[in-house]
Amino acid sequence: MPVPIDPTQIDPEAPIFPIAAAAELAAMHPQTLRQYDRIGLVVPGRTRGGSRRYSVRDIEQLREVARLSTEGVRLAVIERILHMENEVQELRGRVRELEQELREEREQRPGARVFATSANGAVVTLRAGTRVRRQTDVVLWRPRPGS
Repeated sequence: MPVPIDPTQIDPEAPIFPIAAAAELAAMHPQTLRQYDRIGLVVPGRTRGGSRRYSVRDIEQLREVARLSTEGVRLAVIERILHMENEVQELRGRVRELEQELREEREQRPGARVFATSANGAVVTLRAGTRVRRQTDVVLWRPRPGS
């Protein structure tokens, strides 16, 4: 039975577990982990000496591989699933970064207002959260410092 991991206590990306510990946590044989590394399914970090070091995220992926394998999913399909899950994780991280940048921008410019302009040049101030028609261009107006 796999040993539970408390992800709040460990950086999920930190490569800290040697192969024996990772194999035990994932309830797999170390040779299986080596094979998955060789075929690029779950690739752990490496120490300067070349030893494999698995992260909490790697172990979660190994558990997912085991679950999918027992359901009869082929390794090539599992590899594609893991690739897409990694891509989703990266995109979620980028969205968090952009949301933080937007929050910081809003905090730095509390007087910024949003206007919409139509093709004929009419300008309308928009309230926060107002949806704009497709033919309308939206711009963010920022007052010049000292205006």
